[in-house]
Amino acid sequence: MSKVKFHIRKGDTVKITAGNDKGKTGKVLEVDTAKYRAVVEGANMVTKHVKPSATNPEGGIQQTEAGIHLSNLMVIDPSSGDASRVGRKKNADGKLQRYSKKSGEFITNG
Repeated sequence: MSKVKFHIRKGDTVKITAGNDKGKTGKVLEVDTAKYRAVVEGANMVTKHVKPSATNPEGGIQQTEAGIHLSNLMVIDPSSGDASRVGRKKNADGKLQRYSKKSGEFITNG
């Protein structure tokens, strides 16, 4: 079985293309490779009921980010600031690196 390559990584700035938060942009906090989902900062907020514990004696209701399917996210092009598809090509060192198909620039994580 071959290893799946993802077009989105932790630290990327992405645009949401579908769902209730369509059009919003944010930074990827984590990627769940098993479920093909990513958590984007400030997007897809859900309320969770939290039981009281030693660290949180009050408990209560908290707002937190939920995962968004990777197919609903596009990486922001580093030069233009628009959403762009992602490809892979060799850089000067001969290593495969992600690049923006819109501008042709390499995508640096962060």
